Parts: sequence; structure tokens; C-alpha cells
Amino acid sequence: MADKIKILLADDHTLVRRGIRALLETQSGIAVVGEAATGIEAIEKTRALAPDVVLMDIGMPELDGLDATARIKREMPGVNVLLLTVHDDANYLFRALSAGASGYLLKGAEVTELLIALQAIQRGEVYLQPIVAKLLVGDYLKRANSVEKNQIEELTPRQREILALVADGLTNQQIADKLVLSPFTVATHRANIMEKLNLHNRAELIRYAIENGLL
Repeated sequence: MADKIKILLADDHTLVRRGIRALLETQSGIAVVGEAATGIEAIEKTRALAPDVVLMDIGMPELDGLDATARIKREMPGVNVLLLTVHDDANYLFRALSAGASGYLLKGAEVTELLIALQAIQRGEVYLQPIVAKLLVGDYLKRANSVEKNQIEELTPRQREILALVADGLTNQQIADKLVLSPFTVATHRANIMEKLNLHNRAELIRYAIENGLL
């Protein structure tokens, strides 16, 4: 049990929870430790069950998934939250990252992608379904605030390239493979980018890249 990823399912539709549970329980490396039907219940169950990842819907009664995510991250920062939603809207993605979510996945995603997302999040990475990032970038760019040129100009061409790939949802290993670099070099570039732009985590880095059109 200790080696398994402990999952709490939070969705107000019983059939959805049962379906996801049935799929996840076929995976030897995953244990579904509980279910919640509201945002409040998700917080309470997170306190009681200490899951590794909360698989969270957005539209739920009493408290929506975004507010529940923010409260979970404030109270239990070691718990990761993966949003599983029908909302392919830039505003929801921005709010999810701001709330501290570690990932954003559409409900139409394949089971294999859900498993990839859970594994990436368990490793401490932020996972954005690539199609989500690509669909929402255009909307972000339309509403983005003016770019702080002095900060962006401090980035090297290679750092801008890596920042764009991060916004597309690629992991360090995928970026390394694409640019023919070592994962360590990519991680070093990420750290330097975050320092130059005064960012503190991967979610802020992804959001900055999207908001400022570095694609």
C-alpha cells in the first residue's frame, strides 16, 4: 500500500466516480482511498484520509473544485490536486493554477493520459494535458496584460524555447529529448528562468509563459 499512489475521487456524479474508480482499481500502482461528492466533503476526506492526489471535478455543490483546491493546498500543501473537468476554458485553467492545482485534464482524455498525469504529479511535476494548453493559449494571449519587457529580455533564446515547451505541457525529459539536452541541463535552465522572472513553482512558470505569449 505504501508504494501505491493514494487517490481521493471528488465528483458530484456517482456514476462518474464509480466509473473512474473501476478503471483506477485495475492499476496495481494505484489505490482509491475514498470518494467525495462535494467540495466540502473533498476537504474533509482529504484531512481524514491523507491521499497523495485528489482527483477533483470543478462543478460541485457547496464549494466548487477550484475553491476546494485552494483550501486543500493552504491546509495540506503536501497533497496534490489534479483537476478533471469538462471546462476547456482559459479562465478555469488560470484559476486552477492559481489555486495550486498540480494538473488539469479534460474528462474526454484517454485512461492512459490520466495515468500519465497521476504519475507525473506524484513525481512532483505539473501536468497540463497538451491539448488543453494548446487550446487555451490563444485565449490567454488575447487577454494577457502588457509584457514586462525588461524581465523577458533577460531570458536567453534557449530559455524562451524551454519556457514555451513547458507551457505546452512537456516534462523535463520530453524537453531534453526534443532539444537534445540532458534532463539536468533542462532543470538548470528552468531554475534560472524562475529566478530571473521571480517565479516560485512550476505552475507560476507555466502561467507566466502563457500570459506573456512566449510561444
